[in-house]
Amino acid sequence: MLSGLIGKKLGMTEVVDDNGRVLAATVIQLGPCTVSQLKTKATDGYEAVQVTFGRKKPSRVNKPLRGHFAKAGVAPGIVTREFAKVGEGELKPGDVITVADVFKPGDLVDVQGLSKGRGFAGVMKRHGFAGFPASRGTHEYFRHGGSIGNRSFPGRVFKGLKMPGHMGNQRVTISNLRVLRVLAEDNALLVHGSAPGPNGGIVIVKRSAKRAAAG
Repeated sequence: MLSGLIGKKLGMTEVVDDNGRVLAATVIQLGPCTVSQLKTKATDGYEAVQVTFGRKKPSRVNKPLRGHFAKAGVAPGIVTREFAKVGEGELKPGDVITVADVFKPGDLVDVQGLSKGRGFAGVMKRHGFAGFPASRGTHEYFRHGGSIGNRSFPGRVFKGLKMPGHMGNQRVTISNLRVLRVLAEDNALLVHGSAPGPNGGIVIVKRSAKRAAAG
């Protein structure tokens, strides 16, 4: 089938496992996704399956994309992504893939999403800096970041230095989350732990890359 699916984060809940432990779980509406294109080495230089999730008004889709979806005979989706094909079986444009087709309880997955935007933040909130002492002569410099470099050498600020700025609103991937339950009737997946982004945010769930590389 596929190495992953597109979904939407619904929120968090609790799940009691077989040993009586209460586990924090994230509920993800995963799929159904519709195959919109098959990439091949002959035509595209690589192999992949393009799928789309959700429904978008045709009036809000530009003309090239309308033609792309019309060629596959599928309705325009909200999000379109490519995944690797896993295992046997033939796929064709228009096929609908559900969460039960891809994942099962016990699988390890990577969940990728856009983290919550926190606006402009200082170094203490953004990077966890300790700040300066509240005594010993500190004057109006309690939450500053301190020195950012020397004057003569290097004579500049290094790229990537932790400074104040826009916090969040970045692509985040949380690896190796365990699938607790697959709710096929509701097109939902319960994973152990938290997933990035707000409730209602789009997420990409894939088979664990690190586990696949190690095993």
